[in-house]
Amino acid sequence: MQAEQLLKLVETELDERKAHQVATLDVRGKTSITDFMVVATATSTRHAKSLCDYVVEKIKENGVQPLGVEGESGSDWVLVDLGDVVLHVMTGQAREFYQLEKLWSVAGDKDKQ
Repeated sequence: MQAEQLLKLVETELDERKAHQVATLDVRGKTSITDFMVVATATSTRHAKSLCDYVVEKIKENGVQPLGVEGESGSDWVLVDLGDVVLHVMTGQAREFYQLEKLWSVAGDKDKQ
């Protein structure tokens, strides 16, 4: 599956499952570990885990296996590594504290918000 197709699948699933403030960061040319990072806010730690579970289920239905999932149990930050796309789902407090968009953004970027 192409990176853009995988990205669209992740974004669609997050939208359908009521993720908040979904931002897509195009990090091609900034890092070799992935092409896109998706950052989303969950209303609680349970919502964060649930969002990631639904994304993993959907991508598996489309023949893609996640490379890893971190922070599932009661965590305010859950990461799903899909290779070309890395998904970060955080509670509002964690997202404000870590500010991943600011860390990965460079002046002139046109990140989707």
